[in-house]
Amino acid sequence: MDLDALAAIDTHVHVEQDGQGWLALDQELLDASARYFKADAERTPTVEHLAEYYRARQMAAVVFTVDATTALGHPALSSEEIAERAAAHPDVLIPFGSVDPLTGDAAVRRARSLVTEHGVRGMKFHPTLRGFEPNDGRFAPLWAELETLGVPALFHTGQTGIGAGLPGGRGLKLRYSNPMLLDDVAADFPDLTIILAHPSVPWQDEAISMATRKSNVYIDLSGWSPKYFPPALVRAANGLLSRKVLFGSDYPVLTPDRWLRDFAALDLKDEVRPRILKGNAIEVLGLR
Repeated sequence: MDLDALAAIDTHVHVEQDGQGWLALDQELLDASARYFKADAERTPTVEHLAEYYRARQMAAVVFTVDATTALGHPALSSEEIAERAAAHPDVLIPFGSVDPLTGDAAVRRARSLVTEHGVRGMKFHPTLRGFEPNDGRFAPLWAELETLGVPALFHTGQTGIGAGLPGGRGLKLRYSNPMLLDDVAADFPDLTIILAHPSVPWQDEAISMATRKSNVYIDLSGWSPKYFPPALVRAANGLLSRKVLFGSDYPVLTPDRWLRDFAALDLKDEVRPRILKGNAIEVLGLR
């Protein structure tokens, strides 16, 4: 990967369809998410689509699925397959894996395999979708394994478009994605890099506090157009957290084109913009 040639690194991109046409979520959840975001892009991209899409924009992308098999009763896309197919596009794709924490020791073993045998560079988790509290001691062996492996853990935080507008939100509970549940994890595993995905509405101040106080906590800015960022987040990104926030789009629900257009309108220092768009991700992901 030619880092100098890249315009940006999008740290939050979803693979939503495999080579056989299997989807990451059931159709009802996909449709609810698309309505919530008013998504105007192709809704179920494959690895190959993402490689072509980001190569045309001279960007790299961190790509992953979410494994919530136990909670949803819906088979997940294969992280092993995603990593294998992403390996054919090393100039633009950075694969993350995903394991179901509710599977206990099997999740630990699979996480180790994904990193050591399949080359994933991090792990994605969605506490609301999976229905688990990250600070529950049952999951400590998984966080310890990721700490030992030296790869970051990316956690969904705040509200979610998945299940939005459905009765009871399809049973998905937002409290599992309160970033303060991850404060315990960050304290107990100080060598584990934790990325809080998205502006953590309605808990933005908590996320800013965590990222300010703990050197191993970062924030990706995906899932929201920058013009809707909470003012406190913009101030923090322009100051104390200028080296702790990362560009992410949440494609396909939000395109990087729209995100970057609205990001350009933010009142940020000139030296801060390149850090957010690329420099911080290079450091956090260990790309050099």
